[in-house]
Amino acid sequence: MTSEVRTMFMLMRRNVVSMIGFIIVIAFLIMGIISPYILTKPEDAWGTTYDVSKRYLPPSLEHPFGTDEYGRDMFNRVILGARFSLIIAIGVVGLALVIGVPLGLIAGYSGGRTGTALMRITDMFLAFPPLLLAIALAATLGRGLENAILALAISWWPWYARLIYVQVNTVKSMPYVDAARVLGLGSFTIMFRHILPNALTPVVIQASLDMGSAVLEAAGLSFLGIGVQPPTPEWGLLVSQGWQSINVAWWISFFPGLAILVTVLGFNLLADFAREFMDPRLRITMMTKEVV
Repeated sequence: MTSEVRTMFMLMRRNVVSMIGFIIVIAFLIMGIISPYILTKPEDAWGTTYDVSKRYLPPSLEHPFGTDEYGRDMFNRVILGARFSLIIAIGVVGLALVIGVPLGLIAGYSGGRTGTALMRITDMFLAFPPLLLAIALAATLGRGLENAILALAISWWPWYARLIYVQVNTVKSMPYVDAARVLGLGSFTIMFRHILPNALTPVVIQASLDMGSAVLEAAGLSFLGIGVQPPTPEWGLLVSQGWQSINVAWWISFFPGLAILVTVLGFNLLADFAREFMDPRLRITMMTKEVV
């Protein structure tokens, strides 16, 4: 494992684009964790203040990202928003994996009627566009951080179930799986010790991409008014609150929108590197290029 990590960082250091993505993602993770403890104006960040004299102040040294319609400092609100975006990204992808991976694994390994029934249920969810299904679920469940996470996770788990199902169908025919059966190992052991670890590569890559997509789609729900509830400083909600006054205070929407853009870009760049690194053939190509 140590040599794998060392090789990964060696290749990443020599790939500027991948390193940029890695730095962005690490900065986002650190900011999401420590943001409540580094706020200079916590009352503004949490939306508990209202100062008419500071409404719509443009960016300055005192307020680097300006102020909003309630006189709240946008810099602190954007910084704190990283925490909620991180919670959304981990919550959506984590919950979708918890639901989709076991179902896809069981369906792929069992086959027969069980596998067919599970995949037909999965196909029912796949028949709906994910964002449209998430909007319908969020509107039904009501506004709130937890409901937004649940709505997005329910709309995403079928993709992981289908992805792992295809991988399991390929891996379960490998000789080492047949050997495990001959040795008398139970189905549970074979599935989770011998099949799942060898079927996770595309799932990990997809999850890396979806971390950024979760931030983006949660922002979309909040922008439509069916996501996170005010005064929570979630980035999509901040964009939504600022667009009506964009002609007089462009900074209210611009800076949280820029944060979404940079974060999604970082996850996409890192996911591209993960795809190349975890594919043995592409990794050999990468290492060959470095040697040359």
